[in-house]
Amino acid sequence: MNLRELRIARAMEFTIHEINNRTDLLPGITLGYQIHDSCSAVSMAVSHYATCACLSDKRQYPAFFRTIPSDHHQAAALAKIVKHFGWTWIGAVRSDTDYGNNGMSLFLMAAQEEGICVEYSESYYRTDPRNKLERVANVIRRSTARVIVAFLAAGEMRFLLQELARQPPPPLQWIGSEAWILEPEFLRFNMCAGAIGFSVPRSVIPGLREFLLDISPEQALKSPLLTEFWESSFSCSLKGSSGGARKCDGSEDIRALQNPYTDFYSASYLVYKATYAIAHAIHGVICNDTQCDKSAKFTPWQIFDQLKTLNFTIKNGYEVSFDSNGDPVAVYELINWQVKKDGDLDFVTVGHYDSSRPRGQEFSVSRAIIWVGGQTEVPRSVCSESCPPGTRKAAQKGKPVCCYDCIPCAEGEISNKTDSLNCVLCHSEFWPNAQQDSCLPKPVEFLSWDDTLSIILMVFSISGASLVACVAAFFYKHRTSPIVRANNSELSFLLLFSLTLSFLCSLTFIGRPSEWSCMLRHITFGITFVLCISCVLMKTIVVLMAFRATLPGSNAMKWFGPPQQRLSVLTFTLIQVLICVLWLTISPPLPFKNLQQYTDRIILECGLGSAIGFWAVLGYIGFLALLCFILAFLARKLPDKFNEAKFITFSMLIFCAVWITFIPAYVSSPGKFTVAVEIFAILASSFGLLTCVFAPKCFIIMFRPEQNTKKHIMGKVPSKSL
Repeated sequence: MNLRELRIARAMEFTIHEINNRTDLLPGITLGYQIHDSCSAVSMAVSHYATCACLSDKRQYPAFFRTIPSDHHQAAALAKIVKHFGWTWIGAVRSDTDYGNNGMSLFLMAAQEEGICVEYSESYYRTDPRNKLERVANVIRRSTARVIVAFLAAGEMRFLLQELARQPPPPLQWIGSEAWILEPEFLRFNMCAGAIGFSVPRSVIPGLREFLLDISPEQALKSPLLTEFWESSFSCSLKGSSGGARKCDGSEDIRALQNPYTDFYSASYLVYKATYAIAHAIHGVICNDTQCDKSAKFTPWQIFDQLKTLNFTIKNGYEVSFDSNGDPVAVYELINWQVKKDGDLDFVTVGHYDSSRPRGQEFSVSRAIIWVGGQTEVPRSVCSESCPPGTRKAAQKGKPVCCYDCIPCAEGEISNKTDSLNCVLCHSEFWPNAQQDSCLPKPVEFLSWDDTLSIILMVFSISGASLVACVAAFFYKHRTSPIVRANNSELSFLLLFSLTLSFLCSLTFIGRPSEWSCMLRHITFGITFVLCISCVLMKTIVVLMAFRATLPGSNAMKWFGPPQQRLSVLTFTLIQVLICVLWLTISPPLPFKNLQQYTDRIILECGLGSAIGFWAVLGYIGFLALLCFILAFLARKLPDKFNEAKFITFSMLIFCAVWITFIPAYVSSPGKFTVAVEIFAILASSFGLLTCVFAPKCFIIMFRPEQNTKKHIMGKVPSKSL
């Protein structure tokens, strides 16, 4: 019988002795007799020590009960405590026995569910060759895990600590099972300072201290168990000198003895609970509400049925019951090995684990833990450091999942949590910040009023409109001069008006696009330019018809008088108006957010709506411009002193060149520059018309007054042709 078994037997003897002498607890029962009589027939057990989870299998062990929790709960509790303190990279050692192998198997499964990786898992038994223990110790010394879970019996733990003490490894944080975490003899190993682990709750057994303190040497001699207890406690022999031990002389004072039995002890307390469980089961069989029948006969299965439904509270306030597997509620104390002021190690209860509490609340820490090395901060044990937000974990090939690299998120993706497995795309209207840990709204880009490019274009637009106004005023001042009258002053003033609108319509392209601005900018652009080209076209036709009117018998000019000219311009313009109305009716241009052109910003622009409508507007302008260019080109060599057709040809050449260049530039320009290109095309073509059509006339009026005479202008051309 080893020391632990001796302690358990003593506690059992005391418990039976106490119940036999307390008829107030179970009236009329002599428990010692009933237990003996029942055990001769009952094939069942109430264990205080067997923790193997396999014993919970009711198919194999239908009549097994225990007062110590199953290793299934201890393994889950150990995995939860490892997870609680953030350890993901651990080592594991176990006894090469059913206790160690089954317990560690359960722990490894629980650890995997918690996302914990095990660097190594070693086993050995106390009778294994020395070289196997040395190999396990060397694995521990070389490992990078700073936390080690030891599911070991006390004997294997002793051998391992002795081997490691020969060549101490780097400081390790030990996590112990209940089998060794409360062994006093291990306190001499300073390498275990800071160790934590679970133990069965320790509790005072009512009356045990008093019972032991009342024992005399004479009473101890009457019981082999008490004799062994006395001799072990005082290192003497009651029956005389034996094995070199001195003879007990009766001066031994048991009241001065400090040991677990005079205070509290886990195993004895579990025996105490098991004994009372059997006693209550027998009581439930032979007793009713009023009396008990000592001579009653009962079967083993009657006791079995009573144990299944047993639920009572013992004198210290703890409940005793069994679940459907014959197991008690798993309750543990979290023990921490702390250094006392005198430098010795001591067991300190720092927390509790209760499996009956709601999920996630089973584990609690009630006081500060002193870790390995006397540190108050939780030691770290990870294979790879945590990946910060903005990165994701990428597994290292051939290594456990806890070993990984931190990869920055791809463009447009973020991770806002530590140790993210994947990065997520920002919403289409958002973009990651510089750290890639949050999504920010994308900047919205459009040609705003305060943009430098917008200011430059506005200056040119207003300057162009002002210049047109000056030319109009200048022409109005010299409206009676031959050169103004000869060049169809009515069409000239209408052309100047349309050019003013053309310069000003470019302003509608600046600013934040809205429904009205998008429709207005395209419609005003299309109509004003058709008005310009219509005026130029009519001026060209008038020049051609004036030359034909000089031919004998020709009366062509009667079809191109001022009324016909106004009607023609109006007709050409109304066709464009009709196209624009159809465009607005079918599918008008509306603002939209362009999210495809750039990934880091939103281009707010005016959509075309109906592409057919847009290209119909441009195509009609192009058709009139091309027709005007052809007619002007044909009339470029007419024999007059001031050939306006030649200047119209130049203006149309510039106009066509600008808009032919505009198409590829418009398609390829990025963002707000698309709008800027369109404004530039409007301004360039407007300046081209203004310069080519009106600059020569202004030059003659200002600097060549001798050419501004009817005689000079007429030359060979009769005055009626002009």
